Amino acid sequence: MRGALGGPRVLLRRLREVMAEPVSAQDRLDKVVVLIAANMVAEVCSVYVLRVDGTLELYATEGLKREAVHETVLKADEGLVGLVASEANPINLSDAQNHPAFSFRPETGEEIYHSFLGVPVLRAGNTLGVLVVQNRARRTYTEEEEEALQTTAMVLAEMIASGELSSLARPGAEPVARHTIHVTGTSLSDGIALGHVVLHEPRVVITNVIADDVPRELKRLDAAIATLRADLDRMVEHRDVADGGEHRDVLEAYRMFSYDQGWLHRISEAVSTGLTAEAGAERVQSDTRARMLRASDPYLRDRLHDLDDLANRLMRVLMGQDHAPGKEQLPDNAIVVARSMGPAALLDYDRKKLRGLILEEGGPTSHVSIVARALGIPAVGEITNATGLVEPGDAVIVDGSTGHVHMRPPQDIEAAYGERVKLRARRQAQYRALRDQPCITKDGQKIALMINAGLTIDLPHLDETGAAGIGLFRTELQFMVADTLPRTGEQLALYRTVLDAADKRPVTFRTLDIGGDKVLPYMRNFEEENPALGWRAIRLGLDRPGLLRSQVRALLRAAGGRELRLMFPMIAMVEEFDKAKSLVEVELTHLRRHGHALPERVHIGTMLEVPSLLFQLDELLERVDFLSVGSNDLMQFLYAADRGNVRVSQRFDPLSAPVLRALKDIADKARKHGKPVALCGELASQPIGALALAIIGYRSLSLSPSAVGPVKALLLDLDCKKGEATILPCLEQPVGSVSIRHKLESFAAAEGLQL
Repeated sequence: MRGALGGPRVLLRRLREVMAEPVSAQDRLDKVVVLIAANMVAEVCSVYVLRVDGTLELYATEGLKREAVHETVLKADEGLVGLVASEANPINLSDAQNHPAFSFRPETGEEIYHSFLGVPVLRAGNTLGVLVVQNRARRTYTEEEEEALQTTAMVLAEMIASGELSSLARPGAEPVARHTIHVTGTSLSDGIALGHVVLHEPRVVITNVIADDVPRELKRLDAAIATLRADLDRMVEHRDVADGGEHRDVLEAYRMFSYDQGWLHRISEAVSTGLTAEAGAERVQSDTRARMLRASDPYLRDRLHDLDDLANRLMRVLMGQDHAPGKEQLPDNAIVVARSMGPAALLDYDRKKLRGLILEEGGPTSHVSIVARALGIPAVGEITNATGLVEPGDAVIVDGSTGHVHMRPPQDIEAAYGERVKLRARRQAQYRALRDQPCITKDGQKIALMINAGLTIDLPHLDETGAAGIGLFRTELQFMVADTLPRTGEQLALYRTVLDAADKRPVTFRTLDIGGDKVLPYMRNFEEENPALGWRAIRLGLDRPGLLRSQVRALLRAAGGRELRLMFPMIAMVEEFDKAKSLVEVELTHLRRHGHALPERVHIGTMLEVPSLLFQLDELLERVDFLSVGSNDLMQFLYAADRGNVRVSQRFDPLSAPVLRALKDIADKARKHGKPVALCGELASQPIGALALAIIGYRSLSLSPSAVGPVKALLLDLDCKKGEATILPCLEQPVGSVSIRHKLESFAAAEGLQL
């Protein structure tokens, strides 16, 4: 390589000059390959661009036949170029034609060249193309040359990502960068949103890639790393962390990565080739992201995520930016895109401007999904590399009803979704017209439609939907969004506010369901192999009765002079219910002794979500005042299928014969004992699920606020007796096809019911 490290630095300066010239995109690209070939003393330099159809097109070359430009197109996995693109790794060969992946294209004239060095053109971990140099002589390119070519590829990545090359493309064969992308994930919250991208943890935008003074950039890098380490030291030693626990272990591991010599050496090498310190960090980060997207080992993927986050933090230090940008700059019609997010972070955003949410991680039962549904924000999860596929300000459509996400959509798609939004608005107006109408089926069955809630932001939905009450108030959400353990007075204030808002309508409070996947940042967390089956909910409450008693005391005081409905989560044995109920009696005695106003009546019930209770129903129903079925957990425990694991969470249908038989048995026995039973899982929020539940005997459902209108409209048109005659015989037959879904769909179609 010419002049050792002087070569790439001179090249980068010349490339900067070419990028500033007022020439066409093709002329600029042609000049770039000539410059690279001359600097690398290569006889060939070629640029291949990844197209929207998944192929690689030759966009420019110095050394191969010029007539092959825009004519040579390779499949994504074809030849050495395809191998570089698919694996996102450099390939350095002294005799390329003997490699098994070599593909001969006679129109290029490359058969006379033996040496081959190809590097991926990467941005945010996404492959945008491939940059290749070749020589006739059989030689292996040095590490310095490989590093220089990767550095140069960064400049090309910016050129491709800017959309400048789109003018050179044929329709349907545009560069994949900046083009429309349609991906499908998991629906988290219903609704449709059109807006513009806001990255929850924005990538740092590098405005200056090429260094003027490399030694100065290396000094800047050293200073930024020292600042980064000092910041992490302060975080680890902060009083909220210093006491220990898993959160401290996580930060300790994170701090350890900041001392990783391999990571730091790669950034220093990138800067030494002529990049600015922040551009060097971005180049290494992009390589890390590319590996992360192809990693199958969950442990390795987590470690690569850590390095990705660390690079972001380092770039912010270098550019003098805050680590957590303020939410006040939120534009109108914002669609937040994040790798993952907690419920508190979502609540930080201005609800008036927030339109939708896209997550790389997180399923329908995650806590951020619950909050999104409470806010009425359309949300889609499980979108791989979502944060790397978009840029801030990109137009995006979120279809929370189907899980579809359209990034940079064409005008016809945007117009079609605009019409769908208008149609949904008309339907919502129709549902609002039903708000004050009692929910009574055609054959006279009254069905109470309640809403699920957990925060004060949910309370206006009571009047907006005309709901009969709150069938499930998740008290743990107050604990999850707080920085410290809520005091008894804070809990008391919330519970009074909820009861005041409900007025005479019933509210069923579920005591704390924490532990498992619901980790409170200020409480010590114990690592468990199976958290969903571990130390959580009532198990934690009975082992740490002080926490449960303080909550029960706040609830009893808040309900002074009114009725209180209280239920315990995760009960597995009637003995657990007896112990929990005895704590309520203790607190009632305490309040009497101190002259506090008592509730007019306390109804004590339990969630039914552990399958063992199916075999203790008679004993349980003799003790409880009511039952509430938690179909989310009951479903995952019945099938031993983790609802947070995307590989198995959709494997079993909740509308299957085994599940519906179990649910019907619960409803039948509750009726026999004269005890009310409700269902408050996600099944009730789906019109087809509500249809099945009404047919098998449920007369109280608790659902997400946005589902009240569609479910009520369906139930008003339902004849339960007809449904029973059609569906119940299917549950009694020997199980062949386990799912009853298609039977329900056929019945709904025959009866004109809108699912």
